[in-house]
Amino acid sequence: MPKQRTPPADRVDPRVLRTRALLREAALAIAAERDVESMTIADIAERATVNRATVYQHYRDRDALLLDAMEEEVGRLARAAARCPLTHPAQRTPGELAELFRHVEANATLYRRMLGPGGSARFVNRLRELLAEEVAAQLVPENGGGRDGDGAAPLLELRAHYLAGAFVGVFTRWVAMPGRPAAERVAEEVWRLLRGASSDRGATDPP
Repeated sequence: MPKQRTPPADRVDPRVLRTRALLREAALAIAAERDVESMTIADIAERATVNRATVYQHYRDRDALLLDAMEEEVGRLARAAARCPLTHPAQRTPGELAELFRHVEANATLYRRMLGPGGSARFVNRLRELLAEEVAAQLVPENGGGRDGDGAAPLLELRAHYLAGAFVGVFTRWVAMPGRPAAERVAEEVWRLLRGASSDRGATDPP
């Protein structure tokens, strides 16, 4: 008698994947329409055409669902940040930094909802953590590989979180601005700050 094959323990039922995808899409669609704080599990369930109990079978609460829904977007943003040569200042703004801001600009409505006063604190923390990880990865060579013998590693971590927090702060304010400056202009200003130059010195910087 042929031996029955046992499915891998980590295989997820396709129906579960489909349901989670529906819930993520519903949450993002609602987040693009109004403040996250006003969104309820019932709203998400109705948009996804499932009942509330189904939502709780997959997610602990609304913020857990939103965090999962935004994970792919946050990952894309973190990868864009990783491509920015933050530790090697140059006279000209790196194209990668402008591309990072163009990415946020293209999703401005969603970021405004998620980062604004009615947004998700868990999302903000997750975004900051991922950005700090990518920044820290660039800082390691500059600090002797992150060795902790002289306290370099904790200082590196603080510096990475300082820069990540600065990015999150700029994103938050920028996407909420009426008539906000273009991505390229914001990237130039942020690059001046990263280089330790003030805006009024920018015009005298060599090409």
